[in-house]
Amino acid sequence: MKILVINPNSARAVTDGIATALAPLGDHFRVCDLADQPATIATEEDVARAGLGVADLVRQQEALAYVTACFSDPGLDLARSLTRRPVIGIQEAGILTALARADRFGIVALGPKSVPRHLRKIRQMGVEARLAGELPLSGVSAEASGRDPAVYAEVLEAAARLRDMGAGAIVLGCAGMAPIRARLEAEIGVAIIDPVMAGAAMALGAVS
Repeated sequence: MKILVINPNSARAVTDGIATALAPLGDHFRVCDLADQPATIATEEDVARAGLGVADLVRQQEALAYVTACFSDPGLDLARSLTRRPVIGIQEAGILTALARADRFGIVALGPKSVPRHLRKIRQMGVEARLAGELPLSGVSAEASGRDPAVYAEVLEAAARLRDMGAGAIVLGCAGMAPIRARLEAEIGVAIIDPVMAGAAMALGAVS
């Protein structure tokens, strides 16, 4: 068995990008997506529907552990209630990893609608006092967030602002951003956290 990494949207390019990002960790992961979900998880309804899809996969497919590879952590609590195996959400994992790297952290979100959802989770985690800020992009797709040069310029501007606001570590608020992590870190000069890598590393540690 392997660790099952679930991309809760239907963007195959995002799924492939996740697999590529995880390759340095070894042959421990199987990455899949939910073909009946939208290409970007943007609304509360999208999150709720994707969460049911994640839960169905956890019921149907046995794995060493599960990672929900969407920054809204869809279906996380429900999935945890269905299995004794570890279930890791990448928002939680990304934030916890950022807190291990710096006193204060920031988040770059896909769009304005995502921010209230993320802030609700941050309050639930009890770490809002260490949040330097969360800045949204203009409302882009998960696929474009890691591949479109114009979107990269938005991410770069947002990350630079978060750094100037005091963020010593910045979490990328979408699994689709994995391809730009290293470049962004080199240009911004603070730790840039890919939440998928953070979640996968936690899952690997939990089952090793």
